[in-house]
Amino acid sequence: MKRDERGGRGDRRTGIVLTTATATATVLLALTGCDTAKDKAGQIVSSATAAVASAAQEKMNQVKDGVNATGDVRAGATRTDGDRTVAEITATNPKDQNADYTIMVNFRDTDGNFLDSVVLNINDVEPGKSKTGTARSNRTLSGETKAEIAQALRH
Repeated sequence: MKRDERGGRGDRRTGIVLTTATATATVLLALTGCDTAKDKAGQIVSSATAAVASAAQEKMNQVKDGVNATGDVRAGATRTDGDRTVAEITATNPKDQNADYTIMVNFRDTDGNFLDSVVLNINDVEPGKSKTGTARSNRTLSGETKAEIAQALRH
């Protein structure tokens, strides 16, 4: 299955899950404002975030004949692009033939808490060359964030 740089198929499902959970949490807080609602809202958002991470890992598991290439890939600084957080991801191919990379990027806050996870493809990286792609969060992330390479496969 060919995927574009933003992850292709499956992104809508994880985005919908997270958006629905976040909206539900917001409604609960707005309607009651009590600690019970805040706890429930936190549980819903936490559950949705776990679902996003699971969906990203599922995409990584679909890659056949991939080899660990975490050392070939680096994440740049994050920035805001519209209502999303983005980071430039660079893959450098040390091999003697073209390679495709499938990369799972995690976004974390300054305390190291997991916020979001996306899968990105960088295709046709020439031998000895580097190529970049943009990892784009599934939802709006607040505060300072950092992008990290959770997993990278060369295939």
